[in-house]
Amino acid sequence: MNFRPRAYREEPEINFIPLIDVLLVILIFLMVTTTYSRFAELQINLPTAESSKPPERLDQIDVAVSAKGAYAVNKNVLQGATRETLMAELKRAAGGTKDPVIVINADAEASHQSVIRVMEAAQAAGYGKITFTTQAQK
Repeated sequence: MNFRPRAYREEPEINFIPLIDVLLVILIFLMVTTTYSRFAELQINLPTAESSKPPERLDQIDVAVSAKGAYAVNKNVLQGATRETLMAELKRAAGGTKDPVIVINADAEASHQSVIRVMEAAQAAGYGKITFTTQAQK
């Protein structure tokens, strides 16, 4: 005979407090070690090739980019094609115009970097209206 009182057996329960502590530490670690990359975007509207005549603009600055990466702003050839020289020439060509339209005439064989340099110079000069010329299909 067993006269001992039966011990009440407790049901095991999961303690969530250590789990929450560990998750908070992992969350803080991830927030501290995460690197955020910012990509600068240039907002442009690429024109479609149409056969209609382009609109006449008085506040237009023409920038030509040759296949070899040479630049000309309003038919003035630039020596030393850096972003700063392009920006200075765009400001000089704009004169008193508040927000001129920059028209990029790039050769089909011109590198993307040559065109991006013109776009960066226009953005640095504070000009946001950029367009490209296209050739009508034959």
